[in-house]
Amino acid sequence: MSGSANHPVRRRTFVLGAAAAALAGPLAVPAAAAAFGYTDDGSHYVVDTGADLVFKVSKATGDLTSLVYRGTEYQGYGGMNSHIESGLGSSTVTIARSGSTILISVTHGTLRHYYAARSGENNVYLWTNKADTSVSATRYILRVKAGLFLNDEPDSYTYTTSTIEASDVFAKSNGQTRSKHYSKRRVMDYDYIGWTAGGVGLWIVRSNHEKASGGPFYRSLLRHQSADGGGLYEILYYGQNQTEAQRFGLQGPYVIAFTDGGAPSSSLFPGTLTTSWADSLGIAGYVGAGGRGRVAGVGITGRNTAHTYTVGLANSTAQYWGSARESDGYFSISGVLPGTYTLTVHKSELAVYTAQVTVSAGATTTLNSFAIPSSNDPSNASAIWRINDWTGTPSGFKNADLMTYAHPSDVRASAWTGNVVIGSGTETSAFPCYLWKDVNSGLLVYFKLTAAQAAAAHSLRIGVTTAYANGRPQVVVNDAWTSPVPSPPT
Repeated sequence: MSGSANHPVRRRTFVLGAAAAALAGPLAVPAAAAAFGYTDDGSHYVVDTGADLVFKVSKATGDLTSLVYRGTEYQGYGGMNSHIESGLGSSTVTIARSGSTILISVTHGTLRHYYAARSGENNVYLWTNKADTSVSATRYILRVKAGLFLNDEPDSYTYTTSTIEASDVFAKSNGQTRSKHYSKRRVMDYDYIGWTAGGVGLWIVRSNHEKASGGPFYRSLLRHQSADGGGLYEILYYGQNQTEAQRFGLQGPYVIAFTDGGAPSSSLFPGTLTTSWADSLGIAGYVGAGGRGRVAGVGITGRNTAHTYTVGLANSTAQYWGSARESDGYFSISGVLPGTYTLTVHKSELAVYTAQVTVSAGATTTLNSFAIPSSNDPSNASAIWRINDWTGTPSGFKNADLMTYAHPSDVRASAWTGNVVIGSGTETSAFPCYLWKDVNSGLLVYFKLTAAQAAAAHSLRIGVTTAYANGRPQVVVNDAWTSPVPSPPT
């Protein structure tokens, strides 16, 4: 059963645009490649990748000021560049070549940011090392000129100007809603985001998010598009509805990738990307593969195989995750920085098991098969009646799927009011995923008890996944008993 909240949850993420064409290998070198190298035009370092891509970085600010692919400029809208946050301002910017790699280093106070180019590739590799809170969030935005890619996806507001709330949640004339916050995907659900049109694909391939906050299930905006232009994001700490404290240190690489219209090469994806070529570049905070370890679990018993299980590792400095194999619960998480971590097993998104593990550089920490105690999963408790299953999410409740890519007022949403009858077979789909004090408070749940059941004491358990403004549930039974007001959920 889902608890009430005074305000709705807005899932913050982006979804991919048009379906990708045939897979295009961005690492392929064109037959007539230009010369790999860089020049200094006085205001910018100009890098030619020796493929089809030439880009410029400001020597004063570290902004990416130009991104020319096959002769077309893609960077910029509204007079703004691509950069960390909304631009760092005055910075120290240097450049160096090491064999087939060019590295641009940006220093702004305690923050370090890097752009790397590889000979013959249509990619820009980026790292960001944030040491403290002197820069508020951790975001890179790639700003893209208007008119090059068009879409009417949930994370677009190209075709509407009527706002619902704030300045970035929009209503179309047909009653549908649009916002850059409506991308639907959790971090673990995507490897890249972007657009494809006219035989060109432009993408950001995300990093492994080891220095991000929120774990595998966190959602944040990934993409937007308006009449002014578009933006692609790598967001590691957004500061809105964060479930963990901010982490600091080097994050990356994440990759700006051009293709001939297809998806970026899977060799760039987190988990498969190897960067041994960067080991000797002097990137602050960089730890190569040899300085990392691995955690492997033989198996997990006590699982409900109707659900997927995810294993996460987290401490104050890093986070990682991997899937448990459906057949036996085997899991493997590699590329882990040395240290002691809390290992958490999630049934869907519900934490059902924790343990401590220590990881050493160049070694594998092997865990024997372990069992999830039955009492750790509320679904295993006996109940007279239950609405939905315990998964740590509102999935399955009324309008739950829609709410990751639409506003609650969207015309596609079912009515937020209405009662629930236990035994009807529609209990879950009738119970709304959100409860608001002023919208659908007073939801009635009808159920029957035997005389013996009615004479006994019972507990009602309500699972609250997210609450705003100290929202919390209060229950009345037959107008004869009113529960106390509980403390706000955390």
